Amino acid sequence: ENAVNGEHLWLETNVSGDLCYLGEESCQVKFSKSALRRKCAACKIVVHNACMEQLEKINFHCKPTFREGSSRSPRENFVRHHWVHRRRQEGKCKQCGKGFQQKFSFHSKEIVAISCSWCKLAFHNKVTCFMLHHIEEPCSLGAHAAVIVPPTWIIKVKKPQNSLKTSTRRKKRTSFKRKASKRGNEDNKGRPFVIKPISSPLMKPLLVFVNPKSGGNQGTKVLQMFMWYLNPRQVFDLSQEGPRDALELYRKVPNLRILACGGDGTVGWILSILDELQLSPPPPVAVLPLGTGNDLARTLNWGGGYTDEPVSKILCHVEDGTIVQLDRWNLQVERNPDLPQDELEDGARKLPLSVFNNYFSLGFDAHVTLEFHESREANPEKFNSRFRNKMFYAGAAFTDFLQRSSRDLSKHVKVVCDGTDLTPKIQELKFQCIVFLNIPRYCAGTMPWGNPGDHRDFEPQRHDDGYIEVIGFTMASLAALQVGGHGERLHQCREVTLLTYKSIPMQVDGEPCRLAPSLIRISLRNQANMVQKSKRRTSMPLLNDPHSIPDRLRIRVNRINLQEYEGLHYDKEKLREASIPLGIIVVRGDCDLETCRMYIERLQEDLQSATSTTQRVHYQDQESSFPRVLSVQRLSPRWCFLDATSADRFYRIDRSQEHLHFVTEISQDEIFILDPELVMSQQVGTPPGRPLGLKDAGNQISDRWNPAVRKRMLSDSGLGKISPHYEVPDKQKDASQTHMLQSPVSSEDQALLQAVIAGDLLKFIECCKKGANLLIQGPDHCSLLHHAAKTGHGEIVKYILEHGPSELLDMTDSETGETALHKAACQRHRAVCQLLVDAGASLRKTDSKGKTPRDRAQQAGDPDLASYLESRQNYQMVSHEDLETAV
Repeated sequence: ENAVNGEHLWLETNVSGDLCYLGEESCQVKFSKSALRRKCAACKIVVHNACMEQLEKINFHCKPTFREGSSRSPRENFVRHHWVHRRRQEGKCKQCGKGFQQKFSFHSKEIVAISCSWCKLAFHNKVTCFMLHHIEEPCSLGAHAAVIVPPTWIIKVKKPQNSLKTSTRRKKRTSFKRKASKRGNEDNKGRPFVIKPISSPLMKPLLVFVNPKSGGNQGTKVLQMFMWYLNPRQVFDLSQEGPRDALELYRKVPNLRILACGGDGTVGWILSILDELQLSPPPPVAVLPLGTGNDLARTLNWGGGYTDEPVSKILCHVEDGTIVQLDRWNLQVERNPDLPQDELEDGARKLPLSVFNNYFSLGFDAHVTLEFHESREANPEKFNSRFRNKMFYAGAAFTDFLQRSSRDLSKHVKVVCDGTDLTPKIQELKFQCIVFLNIPRYCAGTMPWGNPGDHRDFEPQRHDDGYIEVIGFTMASLAALQVGGHGERLHQCREVTLLTYKSIPMQVDGEPCRLAPSLIRISLRNQANMVQKSKRRTSMPLLNDPHSIPDRLRIRVNRINLQEYEGLHYDKEKLREASIPLGIIVVRGDCDLETCRMYIERLQEDLQSATSTTQRVHYQDQESSFPRVLSVQRLSPRWCFLDATSADRFYRIDRSQEHLHFVTEISQDEIFILDPELVMSQQVGTPPGRPLGLKDAGNQISDRWNPAVRKRMLSDSGLGKISPHYEVPDKQKDASQTHMLQSPVSSEDQALLQAVIAGDLLKFIECCKKGANLLIQGPDHCSLLHHAAKTGHGEIVKYILEHGPSELLDMTDSETGETALHKAACQRHRAVCQLLVDAGASLRKTDSKGKTPRDRAQQAGDPDLASYLESRQNYQMVSHEDLETAV
């Protein structure tokens, strides 16, 4: 009732790179870095708390999320753009096609772009790009128009104005019909909004329900991202209220789809509410898995957890996903009629849930889960870490295994499936766990039913066939589950009667209890509509046109380590340059990533064979006389593909979803893979006689595959043109391995030092080619990089970064403890600072006085440089936090 159209959705923020929206002239705190600020989740503007009143004065509203229900105003069937000034903008201008970022724009407080927070179109802040007619033109709502609920559909109900006349008239209406109408009006009083959709076969409006408690703080981040891409009034926080009110509000919207962001329990909650509301037809439900487990999400191809897939792609998959059915099963519990009242043991009289979607089990697994839940309820402060939770599960399972608490399960149960008594077989095999399984996945991704193959008695498992699978486990078969084994297949049936004669631990979709002796009947309840993530993306033009799919694809494979991904995944070009070539593979045009993985593994075997007699494999760059090195370190088992097609950054692809992605979806001519265990110790070839430094794993410019190098041609075997093997002299090896600075020992070394001090780039390069040592130091015990940074010779700094050892980057001088970045910041050499930061220089390293480069820039009287260094430091910290929260 109190909703105000155009009201911002404020969230507290502490990211220092975001400037106040009011600008320097109107900002009340003049871009203070310590002042508290808020960020709008819907339009992404940032304003100081002290500037809120000023923002209201300039009358800048957020994008409208509904329309006022006034009969006097004609209804507009289109949405207008919501233009916002931006001081930072990714992508390119819609008008001229050029990028927005300046070469050195970190200190710029000018408005560089104007973008729409609905459709995300952006223009340069120039009259030649953003024209007057753009202001009033209708907005298309962008790439996700089909799933966005337009604000023109959502109408705020106007409160009726009571008068003496109308009040008297209402008192006279006493018929049954009128009373029903009045009661209906009273019900609507609690609903300040009504939905009046415009039916269209192209529209698939989406409701998003987010459980912020799932997956650590992932849920909160996901909630904010969906508010940016969609209408905030179609995104709901389940920690504030349940899904019932939202589903009732949108119940008459045609082609409605639902996205449940949370665990399997969140999905079950929404399905139960849909049952109660009896929506016809029931809207299909997609799943964005948060947290761990997520067996239903795995079954529907949504993966075992949310990594960092772009929300934009998630929306595309929800829109294009296939609607499938999911069997849902009733659990009816009664007291065991065969036992007298005085013999009933203590325990619960009913199960936690009366309906299950995934599985219902009893015995060992339920006992471990019950112990975990009881311990967490008693000491919640000890279970605030996912790692601790897993350790507790492992410990509880081991203890239960030693105590054999479930060893007599088979003696206290009777199981009848479709009239067939399975009790003799259960007692014969002495099962310690019995599972009634509806979906193929169980226990965080294992497949206990397995593949029956040619077994005549059983069919492959399906989640929509109206049958439930009954599986028995011994301790040995439970352990074998984790390595691809399966349990003992007992039956596939439509009805189950389970009789227990003692209190037994049970769990329903992960919710445990200890149930008193009972009679339990399992029967089919209904089928729910679900959205299964499709393999083929219909929005991909390459896949739409069968004639455009080539028979064979020749693709470069590039390898990236975890540290470089962590620091550079928002900078696509630099991450490309930082990648290490692995080789070339040739695959079919319709190859998916699961098949592509086999080709890459085979490529690794070829490289290992080629290097059985040598330690390195070199290839020749066509545009350079220097040989370079292929990455021959064996891939770790945890490597994964990266999606390089997004406009803003690289994203990891869940290994369990590789069969859903075609190679052409993530790249056209090259593939990037992330190897978290990659150690970058390969050498870059240099001319004979030149001292060589090793490129370290921590350096983001080490062994770069720059655009010029990318033009080289490799053979289909992946080894390319192999250059003659070149060994570095032992003396130079020792120098590069000890990473110690040396005093100049040759005339070339002396000339190299003089060239740095004088800023003579040509002489510096000439000395390097003659064999001068880049690891020499001056009389002040500073490295060459220190001298070049201090004097502001950017070209020499760039050359050292590209050709010198990575240890120089964060090396400190022995007197002041300053790095090269400290030196450049003290002298206010902005371009040099940017070169060093881009190369991966540490922004948190302190000198002997405890000062960071940012502090030195502030002391030198350059607040803009200090602001840039602070923002880059915070950016690195945020990137690191994002990686840690990804599952």
